Order: sequence, then C-alpha cells, then structure tokens
Amino acid sequence: MSGDPLEGFDATIHAPNRLRICALLEAAEEAEFGLVQRQLGVSASVLSKHVTVLTDAGYVGQRKAVRDTRQRVWLRLTAEGRRAYRAHIAALRAIVDPQDAPSPTGT
Repeated sequence: MSGDPLEGFDATIHAPNRLRICALLEAAEEAEFGLVQRQLGVSASVLSKHVTVLTDAGYVGQRKAVRDTRQRVWLRLTAEGRRAYRAHIAALRAIVDPQDAPSPTGT
C-alpha cells in the first residue's frame, strides 16, 4: 500500500445509486431486492443495472429463492465488496477533510 489516502477511491462504487446500495448492504447482512428498490426509490430495471455492475466487480452477491410462490432475490456485500466500500469511504473522508487523513509517511 502506498499510503495515499485516495488509493481506495473506487469509481465503480462512487456512482450515487451504487454508493447507496453499498451503504444499505453494509448495514445489513443481506436485503431483499424489493426493499433495496424501495429504499433507493428507483425502478427495478435501474436497480438491476447497478446491481449487475457491482456483481460483475465481485462486490455484491445474490441469493435467489422462492418465497410466497414468487422468486425473490436477496443481495449482500461480498467480503471484497465490504473492503472496497470501506476503502472508498475512507478515501472520500480524506478528500473532504484531508487533515484527518493519515500522512503518506504514516506520521
């Protein structure tokens, strides 16, 4: 690691809806697709597109099952996604409050 506090900035996560998805999933073990959709206030197709980007990056996992005779999808952050999200948040904090960021020399 170079010590650069911006090293964790992740353009994949940074898109507003993807950042909100990661924040919601960080706070929960997993969340049903419909719940995430309602929380974000977006259409199923918009959410699906963002989830696909996060899934392709290895940040979000999906679990599908039948519940109440309907197929349901639950979303969760993977371990890689959790690390990437936390690093991204640390990078954002370093951007908005650089005096709180660790120095590149570690002092």
